[in-house]
Amino acid sequence: MKLSKGWIILIVVIGIIFLLIAWITGINNKLVTKEEVVNQQWANVENVYQRRLDLIPNLVNTVKGVANFEQQTLTAVIEARAKATSVQINPKNLDEGSLQKFQEAQNGVSSALGRLMVVVEKYPELKATQNFLELQAQLEGTENRITVERMKFNEAAQAFNTYLRKFPNSIFAGMFGFSKKAYFQAQAGAEKAPEVKF
Repeated sequence: MKLSKGWIILIVVIGIIFLLIAWITGINNKLVTKEEVVNQQWANVENVYQRRLDLIPNLVNTVKGVANFEQQTLTAVIEARAKATSVQINPKNLDEGSLQKFQEAQNGVSSALGRLMVVVEKYPELKATQNFLELQAQLEGTENRITVERMKFNEAAQAFNTYLRKFPNSIFAGMFGFSKKAYFQAQAGAEKAPEVKF
């Protein structure tokens, strides 16, 4: 059985179309996979930040028990926690603006907790209580986890962004609705070494 020239051309064209569709589908599937890694890592970041926020009420209640403790410092911690819990970000929309808003709220919590720990130094009876020591250790551990999870998030976002921006992926990424993910940045002024005076 001999195929006519028209049939051979049709089979070749169908084969090329099939290979093209398979190739484009592969690009889309890889983008979906990499985006899901970013989303999963974002959930891990939110989880460790939430752990820190969950520790704050216990810390505040422990510190409240000390007579004459600075109410203004406790209020600042409570307000920073409330602001941080109100900032919600959709992982599909991790752009520079939304991530900066989230980071600013979390930096407010870090700053308020830092001021609280400085004030606590004036109260040796508080620093000696087992409950406070345990909460302080949990907060320190959580801060370390936050650093690790932020780093992992940035690595996942970098892998996604690199794949997204490569040619010809960049052509299809826009068609499929994928966009670049933002990174966590260091706090403003973090590049300057602190000045120590004796």
